Amino acid sequence: MRIGLLGTGPWARAAHAPALAAHREVEFTGVWGRRPEAAGELAALHGTRAYDDVDALLADVDAVAVALPPSVQAELAVRAARAGRHLLLDKPLATTVAGARAVADAVREAEVASVVFFTTRFQSATEAWIAEQAARGGWFTARAEWLGAVFTGDSPYAASPWRREKGALWDVGPHALSVLMPVLGDVTRVRAAGRGPGDTVHGVLEHEGGASSTVTLSLTAPVAAAGVGVEFRGESGVAVLPRASEGVVEAFGRAVDALAGAVGAPSSAGRGFACDARFGLRVTEVLAEVEGALGARG
Repeated sequence: MRIGLLGTGPWARAAHAPALAAHREVEFTGVWGRRPEAAGELAALHGTRAYDDVDALLADVDAVAVALPPSVQAELAVRAARAGRHLLLDKPLATTVAGARAVADAVREAEVASVVFFTTRFQSATEAWIAEQAARGGWFTARAEWLGAVFTGDSPYAASPWRREKGALWDVGPHALSVLMPVLGDVTRVRAAGRGPGDTVHGVLEHEGGASSTVTLSLTAPVAAAGVGVEFRGESGVAVLPRASEGVVEAFGRAVDALAGAVGAPSSAGRGFACDARFGLRVTEVLAEVEGALGARG
């Protein structure tokens, strides 16, 4: 599979580009970015070609990996899908329901494969744990805490305009939902939402089947308090999310494998909570509901 990269920022440099360059079963065809000089630098670092024109890159590939702000990703994902290119996207799919639905609709209409890179779902230890809890069932409640120090520590993502505008809800909220929803089922209602220090958000969710969950999300946690914790409680006791066994490059390589496996698969294969554009749309809808609840509370 010939695959091109759209984006040249810190996440593209840390995860996408090294994973594509190292993957033995794809051809890393080239890089396009909104800053041509950055595209040239990243392409040279990984022995591939820099493209000045995104349509020229689309003409030379079978698929694209996207590492761009959500609003830019959504627009280019629709364009790529309509050109018949398979999509390896990042979370959130978009920061509006309309934008995410446009991507999901374009994927369906063009009959292309799609994978959304929810990191925890592509790390082998956590992926297996999520599948185990989903199969076990009988869960009563859960809590998910995704606390980052992006704006309080020394993070390369602190200058990201979209993260500063949309905050933790849209940056790490998708990660929390990508773990909770496969185990507890779809979110049927946002029961409550409130704000904490900085960009911290608290939410209470109701899931199909009657289970409830709480989420705490932040990018402004003190460095010493940052971390991830997910816990399910139910008929079989307590289950705690294990530490990831792999870094982001290895996880992104597994996402590339998933995209390759989805190419040519029946359209029904990605239903439910598989990490495709439809699931990315559903996550966006839930986040928008939480955002609406926060707005209603002022």
